[in-house]
Amino acid sequence: MNRRKFLHLVGCGCFSIGFHSCTTAPITDRKQLKLIPEAKLNAQAEAIYEQVKKKEKLSDDKNKLNEIKEIGKKMENSISEYFYRTDIPDPTANFRWEYILIENKKVKNAWCMPGGKIAVYTGMLEITKNTNGLAAVMGHEIAHAVAKHSVERASQHVALNVVTQVTDILSGGKLSQVNRTTGMNTVGLLSRMGILNPFNRKQESEADYLGLIFSSLSGYDIRETIKIWERMKEANKGKEPPEFMSTHPSSDRRIKQINEWMNDIIIRYPPIKI
Repeated sequence: MNRRKFLHLVGCGCFSIGFHSCTTAPITDRKQLKLIPEAKLNAQAEAIYEQVKKKEKLSDDKNKLNEIKEIGKKMENSISEYFYRTDIPDPTANFRWEYILIENKKVKNAWCMPGGKIAVYTGMLEITKNTNGLAAVMGHEIAHAVAKHSVERASQHVALNVVTQVTDILSGGKLSQVNRTTGMNTVGLLSRMGILNPFNRKQESEADYLGLIFSSLSGYDIRETIKIWERMKEANKGKEPPEFMSTHPSSDRRIKQINEWMNDIIIRYPPIKI
């Protein structure tokens, strides 16, 4: 089975497990495979989030935390209002939004769990620099949750497991024999190299695109996004892995894509007045 046919089988085109499991991402209309109940994943994410709050040192910078919450609230309202006005079901309707600031200057990161559980590390503030920069990063992370990327990734893993088991049966157990001989897990190997990585890069680019839209709808200057990735590239000091080995697009590609999208998004998705 060649790679194209394998991806098509795992994707929405041919794959079926007894029920209709294909949906589309909001705004972009990209086809998605969803086999895992969103409510289940949200509940798991909320439990993990509570563990993070207990384990990590939370920042006592109330001003910065309030800024994060203010940006988040604007995005919450703008996203919901946009989907209401366009008569599209609001993908955040069941979100239980929450925001924390983690005290760790070595970590230049932020994330949003399924269901709207958001964390920003103080190290990322050295990259964002200002409110528009912070909004750009938060918009990107929120976009992952809005587009249900975690649900999609979990579903892809389930699908890959099923296809691998079927292939093993059809091949007379040759995959199992290879795994026993080499000590490798076929699903894990395919997930890392050449099968699921392209989906993840698509999700990252989709989050870049949707994040720009959400920031623009919320009234922030999305031109700051370019500067974010320029600063991130500088902070990494050229140590980024080759793009084909990474689940993230390179900073250079991100900057190029964002420049291509910028003017169109500013025109098509102006700030929403609520």
